[in-house]
Amino acid sequence: MPIALAAPSMAAQTLGGVTDEIGVIRVPKGAPITIGGYWVISGPDTALGTDSMRGAKVAFADHGNKIAGHPINFVVEDDQCNAEGGQTAATKLASNPAIVIVLGPACSSAATPAAPILWQAGIADIGTASSAPSLTAPDRKPGYDGFLRTIPSDLGQGKADANWLYNKLGARSVVAVHDGSPYAQQLAAVMAKNFQELGGKVLSTEAVAPTDVDMHPVLTRIATEKPDAVYMPIFVAAAAQMLRQSKEVPGLEKTTFIGGGSLMAPEFIQAAGPSIVGFRIAYPDVSPSAMGKTYPKMVEEYKKMFGEAPISGYHGNAYDAAVIAINAIEKVAKTGPDGATYIGKKALRDAAFASKFDGVSGPIACGEHGDCATFHPAVYEFTSSDPSTFKIGTNPKQIYP
Repeated sequence: MPIALAAPSMAAQTLGGVTDEIGVIRVPKGAPITIGGYWVISGPDTALGTDSMRGAKVAFADHGNKIAGHPINFVVEDDQCNAEGGQTAATKLASNPAIVIVLGPACSSAATPAAPILWQAGIADIGTASSAPSLTAPDRKPGYDGFLRTIPSDLGQGKADANWLYNKLGARSVVAVHDGSPYAQQLAAVMAKNFQELGGKVLSTEAVAPTDVDMHPVLTRIATEKPDAVYMPIFVAAAAQMLRQSKEVPGLEKTTFIGGGSLMAPEFIQAAGPSIVGFRIAYPDVSPSAMGKTYPKMVEEYKKMFGEAPISGYHGNAYDAAVIAINAIEKVAKTGPDGATYIGKKALRDAAFASKFDGVSGPIACGEHGDCATFHPAVYEFTSSDPSTFKIGTNPKQIYP
């Protein structure tokens, strides 16, 4: 049965022979089809967004940079990986009447305010690395009815991380650290819940700010608790400060620190310096064996287009998000009597949610609440403090499974 959707501010409309519940987009003959995007493309977490944006561009190139006979116009906004940036980016995209569908973001902090703004304008939004469970939860608010994603929910990541900490690392006590962002806060909570269910003890949950520079007070508190591990799925700047300063705090010499997927970037190596060697991050398995059959080909195309190997791990997810957008547009686009192309907004949203194909990131099959990806867990360990050696699988190398 189709789910009931929140009604965006748009009204039912008929244009060019196409009738849609929330509106119709008209693309004049020969004019481009405009796809929006928003990712973090400035600041310390730039690799996270730039890598995603590049993945989408590779998908467009593979499709001849055309959709339904129209050239693609790709309009990207910088969300800065925070709520304010996400709100600003979404407002700009939503106010552009030519935008057909939107890709991104990488950060749940940006997606949380942005997705409802876009859906209020009748624009579906395909997340590429925004993994906070709340975004696709069965009880999510109606404003998220237009949001789907090609990255798995952190419900799987948090459970897998707890399992690795308890059963592989042998940790029996842990301190969780978050930065208040939806991604870090929700992931830390999911891990903690699962760790306790396994029999482990969560000694405390600490909060830091993304802009904090002096981490000695929080690290000193952690040292007094004597945890086996510190779980900190936070972002580059704060994580680098935590890791570097942990070497200066007595009592943490034998404590294992483990980060999250936001740290899969050469910028983190540069920020953390020598302290990064031996540091581990829990991350989806992006080894060729875990990805789709066409992933190696996609990586070669990425290298040719941008002159370097992928700079983070979400290019495949973004590629598949672009494929969802392309396929959905081509499925619902109709040519009117005037030669223009007409696209129903509700029809486009429904076509995106019906996506099912073998993606470069693995099988894509979207559920009714917008989860489209399959999760495979992995743990990676950094082997060098030289940023030029960054290569997923080498530095950091996969140590599990």
